[in-house]
Amino acid sequence: MDYQYPIDIDWSTDEIITVVKFFESIEKAYEKGIDKAELMEQYRAFKKIVPGKAQEKKVCDEFEEVSGYSTYRTIKKAKEASDASRIKMV
Repeated sequence: MDYQYPIDIDWSTDEIITVVKFFESIEKAYEKGIDKAELMEQYRAFKKIVPGKAQEKKVCDEFEEVSGYSTYRTIKKAKEASDASRIKMV
């Protein structure tokens, strides 16, 4: 991992940690797989910090640009999966 996570300078330290944990869960979905419940828990926490669709799209697009990992496709797959699923992106 040779990239920086997109962060907003107005976020508190705790908010930055929450956003980074969410992006780490997206990375985990691509690299090893992640339980749906864990991923959705991280997403809900992320949405408390980035509640608006426009800001979410901006931050997630920045993350995808540097990492190659799509938060949109990962969350979409998780929402469509059964509750006990493990999410593994290809």
